[in-house]
Parts: sequence; structure tokens; C-alpha cells
Amino acid sequence: MAMVEVGGAFGALVRAHRQRLGLTQEELATKAGLSVRSIVKLEGGRVGVPRPPTVRLLALVFGLTGADAEDFRRCAAGVAVEPPAGAQVGAGRVPAQLPPDVSAFTGRAAQLAALDALAVAAADQPTTVFVAVVTGPAGVGKTALAVRWAHHVRDRFPGGQLYVNLRGYDPARPMAAGDALTRFLTALGVAAEDVPVDEDDRAARFRTEVADRRLLLLLDNASSAEQVRPLLPGTASCTVLVTSRDTLPGLVAVDGARRVEVGLLTAGDAEVLLRRLIGSRARSAPDAVATLAEQCARLPLALRVAAELIAARPESTLDDLVAELHDQRRRLAVLAAGEDPRASVPAVLSWSVRHLPPPAARAFGLLGLHPGPDFDAYAAASLTGAGLTDTRDALALLVRAHLAHRTGPGRYGMHDLLRAYAREHAEAPAEARRRMFDFYRATAARAVAALFAGPQVPETASPAVPLGDRDAARGWLEAERAALLALVAESATGGQPAHAVALAAILARYLAGGPPADAVAVHGLAADAALGDPAREAAARDALGLALLRQGRPATAAAQFDRAEALFADLGDLAGQARAALGQGLAEGQRHRLEAAAARFEHSLHLFEQAGDRAGEACALNNLGLVEERMGRYGPAEAHHQRALMLYEQLGSLRGRAAALTDLGIVEHRLGRPEQAAAHHRQALELFLDGRDRLGESWARNGLGEAAMTFGDASTALTHHAAALAAATIAAARDQQARAHLGLGNAHEALHDLSSARAHHEEAVRLFTDLGMPEADDLRTRLPAPPEEGPR
Repeated sequence: MAMVEVGGAFGALVRAHRQRLGLTQEELATKAGLSVRSIVKLEGGRVGVPRPPTVRLLALVFGLTGADAEDFRRCAAGVAVEPPAGAQVGAGRVPAQLPPDVSAFTGRAAQLAALDALAVAAADQPTTVFVAVVTGPAGVGKTALAVRWAHHVRDRFPGGQLYVNLRGYDPARPMAAGDALTRFLTALGVAAEDVPVDEDDRAARFRTEVADRRLLLLLDNASSAEQVRPLLPGTASCTVLVTSRDTLPGLVAVDGARRVEVGLLTAGDAEVLLRRLIGSRARSAPDAVATLAEQCARLPLALRVAAELIAARPESTLDDLVAELHDQRRRLAVLAAGEDPRASVPAVLSWSVRHLPPPAARAFGLLGLHPGPDFDAYAAASLTGAGLTDTRDALALLVRAHLAHRTGPGRYGMHDLLRAYAREHAEAPAEARRRMFDFYRATAARAVAALFAGPQVPETASPAVPLGDRDAARGWLEAERAALLALVAESATGGQPAHAVALAAILARYLAGGPPADAVAVHGLAADAALGDPAREAAARDALGLALLRQGRPATAAAQFDRAEALFADLGDLAGQARAALGQGLAEGQRHRLEAAAARFEHSLHLFEQAGDRAGEACALNNLGLVEERMGRYGPAEAHHQRALMLYEQLGSLRGRAAALTDLGIVEHRLGRPEQAAAHHRQALELFLDGRDRLGESWARNGLGEAAMTFGDASTALTHHAAALAAATIAAARDQQARAHLGLGNAHEALHDLSSARAHHEEAVRLFTDLGMPEADDLRTRLPAPPEEGPR
């Protein structure tokens, strides 16, 4: 009995020293050169009087010297001794402060893997404390991620786990580092009277207490590196996990912290989270779940609030909540859950904004007024009215605070809930919107002028975007396309119809070379906004008709041209009447009423001549040549294309010259002059490529493919038609897509790849049929019947 009591006291002392160092039983056995079984028996009190060599080895590992080593040997011999200061004699003295794991935790596999990888890499640096900063916007689930990982790895830290909420972004005062140190020291067993008064002394005592101890620290909701730095241990046995809305660049640069970014959930993970939280009602309404996930910007806090709203309203459906959240002006109010500010999306966002310096806070509010998905520093400066340098500084602060994010080089965005919150707090929004519209109108006009040799416009007070060449102009228009379209829509529906009409007119030539749906939307809004202004309405309806033709909707387009022609006639605008008549000819051509189309083109040509509009004359001649070619009148068609080419050359119109060249090439091909046709298509292609005109490129490449087939070069034809299909797909030009598929089918057929030939021919038939073009019937008769399946 006496031996068991001796063994039990010594076993408790061994366990206390092992836990002081944060070692596992396996690690202690390895360091002491003993078996794990021996350590287990010692700590379990199942060894009477341990052998002296074992005692010496353990004392050496525990670093015991002098009186401490003597007490250790006496305890092993059965003499009662006091436990050493700071030793954890019972398992209950090991701190285990982690908050509970979050229910329905979803996604974040990449971030969890990143933390695992960083921890593994840190193990290769045995003298450096591992510090990871989990950073991201408010409500994104940083704490949930950190707590999940901490629970996952807690067994690696037998010395305990410490947690503190530093309240860096709470409305109350953030916790001082000295207060956090007091909490930690108390949890580690330091008596209150032994906690140093001075903060630096407290930090030193903390480092002493955790030295060589396998410990995990979770420092939640930090606001700055200065708040974190005094809490960092001094030895590599500890691991530190920090969460913050700030990127804490100082902690990364000076203290070697590694950053793990947490963004919005993916659409799939957001929907999974909603289904887990809501249950069967969500599983039976997948469309509503998908919409709800996007309305909540895939922000975990907002998703959880929405799920709680559903749970609190058993009589309502998910569709009811989706309808309630549809109004973006009320969305934030709906997502303010009850009395708990930590479960309120607006409250949580407000805590981030309060930490900004005034210029950045003002910029944040005004940036919420931007209508597009993202913006650059020039657009931001137009909203703030500040200079470019100050605006870039403000954007950098917003990105660091996760109140904006980078969408690409030099471009920034906000998720929808941030944007809505910012918009509610914008200062002088009407004046900011005016500055922004002036900036976009002036810059768009400059860019279009650079592309199409149009007139320049006066600069605005906002910093000017450098548009040194056509590539820069086109790049700006492409980057800002979504914003420009949204600005037209916002102006048209927001009480600024003149703005919508003016911007649509500026963009007309640019939009003519892109997806027709964009042009239809813009010119449709402009036409409605221009009611009461006959000249602007006529121009908008004429542009709308051309866009509708590109969508393959000739009847709807014809109605727009009719209205435009009537308005132009009332105004006595001959050139306008000529443009409308030209559009009517195009609509007749799409409906395969070729004689009517030719008549409308001739009428248009006559009106252009009366008006003295030589560019209009060239356009009418070119289109007249195209319809005559379709009617088999190749001689007159060639003459009209040659006249058009001459006019375009005199006018210096590269785009018009390219169109005339490729149309002339088509006629020459029909006349049996493939060499001339190919030469003209090559000249046209060079011009189209220079202007990045995808629609024209598809015409020229299809022409080159047809010429190659005439030469018996099916491989080259295949290359040209494939490139034509790619260009036509980008331009959403379905007629040229059909023509490319026809050419690809012919080339594959010549190369004896009958399976590929049939696939392309069938796609050509489908497209020609959808467009109502007679080529469908001609091609359909060529297709062999599919082979019948034999017996199985």
C-alpha cells in the first residue's frame, strides 16, 4: 500500500512536469529514452519506487536543477514534497478555452487545408512561433473557421488552448492587450497577486509561463498588430491563430505571420448551408434557395439570419422571404435579426466603417452609388470628387479593412450587402452621381472617338483616364461595359432620361460590334426615355432596329424603323430618313423579300445623295450589292461594291473599306474568280483584325475558307472556318455561325471525316432554320439519312 502511495505522488509530479512542457507521453518517452509503457505506468502510479537512472533521465528532460532536481529525487524515493510553481498537478489545470464548434459549418476546405499546410511548414522552423492571420470581411465566418480548425488540432496541444475575444470591432472599447494577458495568466494558474502591474512585465511573465509548452492561442477579432503583438509567445512550441477584418500587414511583415483569406461562400456551399439550417422546406424549394443565397451575397452571417427568419415564420414559404428581400432598399433592414447586434448584418458592417478615417469612410459610402459590378480609381475619384492619389489611398484602406475587394488589376468591387449599406450612408448622393455621369459620358465619348475617328468632347473636372491609343480606348470600354450599361438603365429609370439618351447615343457605334442583347437593352431604354424628343427618339429607334436585326428579329426591327422614318420625316431630316430606309431594307433582306429589300436600299441611296451624306451612300451601295448577289445579279452587285469601296477610300473609313472588300470578295467568288476573292478577303481581314471587329472578322474568314475549298485545300478551309466560328460566337452573329458550320462540314467531308461533317452540317441546318434562311432547305437535301441500327 505504501508503495502505491509513493508511486501515485511521483506519477502526478511526472505528469505535471510533462504538461508544463506541453509534451505527450510518446514525446516524453522519446526524449528520455524510455518506453511509452514505462511513462504510462509511472503516471498511473503503478511503479513503486522508480529506478534511479529513470529518475535522472526524467529530471534531465524536465530541465530540473538544484533544489528542484533534489525535490524530484526525494519524491521518487517516497518523501512528500510541494508541487513546483506553475506545475499542473491535475488535468483540470490545463486551460481548454475554445468556444464550441459552429453548428452546420459548411465549406472552407481550401482555408482549412491552408492552415494545415502552414502548420506543417512551421514545424520545419523549430525556433519560430507559428502565427496565422485569418482575415476577411465582416460576417464571413472567420471565427467559425478558426474555431473549427482549432478543435480539429486541439489534440496536438496537450498544454492547453487559450481563447480571447479582443473586441477589435465591437461598439464597445476594444480589449487592451494588458487585460488579455491578465486573463491568460490567471488561466495558467498565476495567482492574482502575482500578476505584474506593468503590461510589458505581464507579457514577459506570460512568455515565461508558456515557454516550451505545447499551447494553442486563438486571438479573435483583433483590430491591429499592436493589439496582438504583446500576446505572442516567445517559443516555437506555441501556435497562434488570429482573426481580423484587417489584413494586419504589420504582423505579417514584422512578426512573420502568414495570412489566410476568407471570402464569400461559393454558390454551392451557400445553398448547402441554407439547406442544413432550414431543413426540409429548403430541400423542396431549390430555386428559392439559390435566389436566397445570392440575395444574402453568400455571406454566412446573412445566410444564418435568413435561415432564422424562415424558422421563425412557419406559416411563410421561402418564396415569401425571397420576395421580401427583392427590394434592395429594404434588404438590410430585413437582415437585422432581433435585438442581438452580433446577429444583425447592418450592425456588424457598421462596426467596420467606424474604424475608418473620415476620408475613407466618406469614400466607402459614395462608392455604394456606383452602378456596375466593379470600378477603377478614376471612376471612384469621380464619385468622391477627390484627386487620384487620395482616392487610391482610400481604396487601399477599404481593401485592407475588407470593405472593398480587388476584382482585377486596378479594379475594385463590393458585395451586394456592402454596396447596399454603403449607399444608405452616402453623403450628397445627387452631386456625386452627377460627377460620375459626367465622367463616364466624357470618357466614353473620348474612347469611341479614338476607335471610330469621331469628334472629341470637353474634359470633366474628374481625373481623366489616359486613352493614348485605340487599344487603350477599347480596353477601357470593355472593362467598363457593364458599368456603362447599368448607368444607362439607372438614368432611364431613375429620373434622368436625358442622361440615358445621351450615353446610349455615344455608345451606339461601339455596341454595334458586341453582343446584340446589350445594344437592344440600351437602345430600348433610350427610345423610351426619349419620348417627347422626336430627334433623339428617332435616332434611338433606328439604333434599336439595327440591334434587333442582329438578334434575327426582322419584324420587330421593321416596326422600329417605320417609327423612326416617320419621326425623321416630320423633322425634315433626309439623312435620318435614309438611315431608316436602309434599316427597312435590311429587315426585308432578313425576311428573304429580296426585291423589296433592293427597292428600299435604292430609296435609301437616293435620300443619302439628296442629303449629301457620302458615308450613307457607300453603306447603301454596299447593302444593295449584297442583296443583288443573293438574287444572282453578280455584275450589278460587283459594280455597287466597287463604288462603295471607292467612296469609303475617299472618306478614309477603314471599317467601311473592310466591309466593301469582303462583300466584293463574295461576289468575285460567285463569278469564279477565287484568287481575287481571296485577296480581297485577306485585305478585309487585316482591317477587321486591326479594328478588333469580330463580326467583320467572321465574314472575312468564312470567305477565305470558301476560297480555300475552291483551290481544293480543305485543311486551310478548316482552319479559316474554325476561326470564323470563334469570332462569330463572340459577336453573337448566328448567321455567320451557320455559315462557318456549313464550311466546316464541307471541309470535313472533303477530308473524309463524315461523322464531323454531318455534325457541323446538322448544326448549320438548325441555325439556318431558326433564322428562317433558305439555305436550310438547300443543305437539308444534301444530308444523307442516318444509318439504321442493326440487330443487337
